[in-house]
Amino acid sequence: MLYPVQLIPEYRAYVWGGHRLRPGPERTAEAWVVYERDRIAAGPLAGRTLAQVVAENGAELLGQRVVQHTGLRFPLLIKLLDCADWLSLQVHPNDEQAIRLEGAGQYGKTEAWHFIEAEPGAEILCGLFPGVTAERLAQAVRQGTLLGLMQRFTVHAGDSIFISPGMIHALGPGLLLYEVQQTSDVTYRVFDWNRPATSARKLHIEQSLAVADLDAVGHLVPQPPFASEHLLQSLVSCRYFTLELLVGRSDSMTLDTGGESFHALTLVEGEAELEWADWRLRLRRFDTVLIPASCGSYRIESAGLFRVLKSTA
Repeated sequence: MLYPVQLIPEYRAYVWGGHRLRPGPERTAEAWVVYERDRIAAGPLAGRTLAQVVAENGAELLGQRVVQHTGLRFPLLIKLLDCADWLSLQVHPNDEQAIRLEGAGQYGKTEAWHFIEAEPGAEILCGLFPGVTAERLAQAVRQGTLLGLMQRFTVHAGDSIFISPGMIHALGPGLLLYEVQQTSDVTYRVFDWNRPATSARKLHIEQSLAVADLDAVGHLVPQPPFASEHLLQSLVSCRYFTLELLVGRSDSMTLDTGGESFHALTLVEGEAELEWADWRLRLRRFDTVLIPASCGSYRIESAGLFRVLKSTA
């Protein structure tokens, strides 16, 4: 029988990372908290990768709806990002473009961000100004003047935004965020703030121009007000995933997978306890638990305020 599992995150150290995701002197940019190569932390499945468990259990873990759409590959990648410096300006392909440019079996990269912390004045770049032509974009990319064509948004903790394929974008310093995306890491760098080029940080000028959507612009969604004991609010929904915010205070919430899709839960504020059958798990900040679709009903309890981000496919 499957049971709710915690995964051991993979950490990535990039030049723009900070020190909020794990202690120590090394910069940590990303924690891949739900990833098909993550290993299960405890229980009968301990040590096995998520991909192995999916291959052996199929719809029991993924859910009937997910298997019908994407087969037996785990469909999402969920990360926590700690931005101490600007990330590169980048763009992602859609499914058709990913196959054409990267080969058979590749997926596009549709994603969404939820900002957990934001320093005063923190910014992102999302989309071009209206009226930019393909010729003007190509000229700006090749001349290193793309910043002058980009729209800037000041973001606050609790904001969310959908990043469609083709939208040129970048995260700025002072941000700690949650990212849910298709199970793809195809990224084309357009501009990297004049950092020295390395084999690990190449620019992808031609690919970027091939997939850029001139009309794609981001729209920030502010966090809804919390006026009762419970809040279950959809933040972003698209054909690939739904991201919801769960807020509770000194009470319990009951949720149900309905057998349709797994639930991926990440606690971003407070502490809580997850209950399923006779199984209990204490969750602290940034802990993530994956609820297989076959688990059905489960509860989240807390003695104080908690906030949980829930992603489903």
